[in-house]
Amino acid sequence: MSTMRWVLVGALAAADLAGAASVAVAAPDTAHIVRTQDMGGRYQTIMVFSPAMNRAIPVQVVPAADPSRPTVYLLNGSQGGPGQTGWDTQTDAFDFLHSKDVNVVTPFGGGGSYYTDWIRDDPVLGRNKWQTFLNEELPPVVEKYLRANGNRAAAGLSMSGTSVLNLAIAKPGFWKSVASYSGCAQASDPIGQEAIRITVENWSHAQSVENMWGPLDGPLWRANDPLVNAARLRGTPIYLSAGTGIPAAPHDTPFDRRAWGPGPLPAQIFVGGPIEAAAHYCTVNLTNRLHELNIPVVTDFPPVGTHSWGYWEDELHRSWPFLAQTIGSRP
Repeated sequence: MSTMRWVLVGALAAADLAGAASVAVAAPDTAHIVRTQDMGGRYQTIMVFSPAMNRAIPVQVVPAADPSRPTVYLLNGSQGGPGQTGWDTQTDAFDFLHSKDVNVVTPFGGGGSYYTDWIRDDPVLGRNKWQTFLNEELPPVVEKYLRANGNRAAAGLSMSGTSVLNLAIAKPGFWKSVASYSGCAQASDPIGQEAIRITVENWSHAQSVENMWGPLDGPLWRANDPLVNAARLRGTPIYLSAGTGIPAAPHDTPFDRRAWGPGPLPAQIFVGGPIEAAAHYCTVNLTNRLHELNIPVVTDFPPVGTHSWGYWEDELHRSWPFLAQTIGSRP
């Protein structure tokens, strides 16, 4: 994606994320498209009004070349995009999927939200009802706009690697498949809760992680724990992956065009390494639980890999035959 396209997308997103009042819309009962912006080529940004969040959400779309095609939803990580930490700028995802003739949908915003429904508005992050937006409001609007065929898959990484699992649990059968790259499914044990707290409070500067699911010992943490609720994933094709945290070439070198985030390569190795090791621990535990329940799961556990974009680009490529089969697309 060109620098100018990114600037335009960022401007639209910033205008909205700076405050809901920046988009002058009424508050109808249903979601709808507020405006569209052609970003050049097949890239578009559409602003979709969310009644649940009472604001318009920037959504980047890349329409398929033909109508009646399936849709792939790519969710960003802890910073929500756009910018230096999104599928659009850090990977070749859109170019890669272009040849598959699928619609691609990537919402912007939601940094630190875990793309879930929060029980309270947060003074910093505002109102977050992302699960409602992604499971109820956005798909019918965007898929009608794209003339999609109703077959959809969701892929998420890091923070959203947890989210896509919870989306499938909350609405069985809605998603033809989900892929979780370097996510952590253990939301209600101390390890998982600390990882979530760091993401929400330290990295995203929310007032309190308890504004999301309430007290750490409360029932909503278990209700949003994919490991605890693994049985409810039955019937949804699942792809799970995570590295070990061990750095390796070519991605953990100065020569890789991608990066862990805004930080330098040492941060990718010495911070992203332990984070990925923790994600590996969580992902193996979920895999084992699914096996205990006789629920099919496709996995990829490379012997190396830090918590960084080069590996997630690789996983999108490796998981694509699986995703394509579930939605009826080109492998």
